[in-house]
Amino acid sequence: MTIRTYIPRRGRVSKRQAAAIGDADGLLLPASEELLDLVEVFGGLPVVLEIGFGTGSATVTMAATAPDLGILAVDVHTPGIGDLLYRAREKHLKNIRAIAGDGLVVADQMLLESALAGIRTFFPDPWPKARHHKRRLVTPANAALLASRTTVGGFWHLATDWQPYAEQVQEVLDASRQWTGGVIPRPTDRPVTKYETTAIHQRRKVTDLWFRRTEVC
Repeated sequence: MTIRTYIPRRGRVSKRQAAAIGDADGLLLPASEELLDLVEVFGGLPVVLEIGFGTGSATVTMAATAPDLGILAVDVHTPGIGDLLYRAREKHLKNIRAIAGDGLVVADQMLLESALAGIRTFFPDPWPKARHHKRRLVTPANAALLASRTTVGGFWHLATDWQPYAEQVQEVLDASRQWTGGVIPRPTDRPVTKYETTAIHQRRKVTDLWFRRTEVC
């Protein structure tokens, strides 16, 4: 059984968000247990899986600045999906697709091994209480699953404003034979998210971590 790494929220869906979802024009893919052919969906572009994207603003900015990279953006929250689709259509982007669902379930059930060029996970829920640590996205089991879906030489870029979580990410991935890397300076090409702006105003340290998928002999 998959352990939820998120808290289900019932956010109000605006008319604009609902209209964007209703007229997604192929940008919204159904969550299913069938394998997704990323080559067909993205026309052969290398694909990055983005697990959780908030309002989608940063996702759309990165898609617009890298048209030669496909972005498969997965989130469980309907308002954010509506925002992402609205912004993507407003910019006439063709290299982005969204799925309403759990990113880990999508990776497990819908993606082939070595299908991804990379993964982005910006500001996942840190689950600060010890009894909830099992719900954190970065665990040995989840790291192994995502490694299996990422091509050798691919990347996993994470960002968090919770220092104990950053330390746990480093610890878990250091113990994995499939990932190598660690803390990096904040990349200038990573857009500031709405959540990150709040963290900065509250003087919380933001940590970026970058790991490369290694070949296991």
